[in-house]
Amino acid sequence: MQVKKPLANIFSLIVISVLLLNAWFYFMQPRMMFYPYKKLDATPSDWGLAYENVKLVTSDNIELHGWYLPANNARQVVLFFHGNGGNISHRGSSLKIFHNLGLNVLIFDYRGYGLSKGKPTEQGLYLDAMAAWQYLVKQRGYTETDIIIFGRSMGAAVATQLASQVQPGALIVESAFSSVKDMASKILPLVYKLIYLRYDFNTESIIKQVRVPVLVMHSPGDEIVPFQFGKKVFAAANAPKDFYELQGSHNNGFMQSMPGYQQAIESFFQEKSNQK
Repeated sequence: MQVKKPLANIFSLIVISVLLLNAWFYFMQPRMMFYPYKKLDATPSDWGLAYENVKLVTSDNIELHGWYLPANNARQVVLFFHGNGGNISHRGSSLKIFHNLGLNVLIFDYRGYGLSKGKPTEQGLYLDAMAAWQYLVKQRGYTETDIIIFGRSMGAAVATQLASQVQPGALIVESAFSSVKDMASKILPLVYKLIYLRYDFNTESIIKQVRVPVLVMHSPGDEIVPFQFGKKVFAAANAPKDFYELQGSHNNGFMQSMPGYQQAIESFFQEKSNQK
C-alpha cells in the first residue's frame, strides 16, 4: 500500500489540476469568445449611406438594435452577421460594398453588442438571427428567396445556422472557422482535449443541412482562422457552391482583395440567377 500511495497522490493531483483548469476556462470562455463594444462610433450617414434605425425583439424578449440600408430599386436584401468583436458601427466598408452592388442591407448587433440589450450566448445569437429574419419577412415583406444571408468569422457560424433553418436565396460565409473545437485545437493544442467547451458554433456540421447556393471565402493569409478551416467548411457544403480565395488578413482580407472581392460576390449572384 505504501508503494501505491505516491501514485495515488499523483493521480489526485492530476485530477485536481484538470478540474481547476476547467473551472478557470469555464468562466473565461465568454471573454475569449465575445468582444462586444457598446459605443457606436459612426452611423451610415457618416459613410454617405441612407439608413433607418431598426428595433428587433427576439423570442426570449431581448431588444436588439440594427440598421436597414435601402438601395435604389433593389429587390434583394443582405442579412449581415458580423464577427465577434466591435459592433455594427465598425462595418462601414462592407456596407458600402453591398450598396455598390445594388443591394439593401439589414445589419444588427447581437445581444450585448452596441445598443442591443442582454448578454451574448451561442443559443442567444441564434435567436437574434431568427428575429432578424422574421423582421425581413413579416415586417418588410421580403420573400425568403430574396434574402441573402451573409456572415463573417463568428457571424458565419450564426449565418449558417439560420440558413439551415430557413430557405434564403443564398448563403455567403467569409473567414469562417469550422468549429470552436477546431479553433481550440489551434489555440490550445496541448490541453484542448481536457477542457469542457461551452460553445460549439460548428459551421462544418451545420452547413451540411443548408440547401441553397453557398459561397465560401477565405484567405491563406488569415492569421486568426486557419485557411484549412475555411476549406473544411467548403468541403462540407452541398452543391451548388463556390470558393473564392481572399488575400490578406482575417479582419481586412475583404478590403485587401478588392476589387476582386466585390466582383466575386457579383459573379456568384449572377450564377445563382442563371440556376433558377
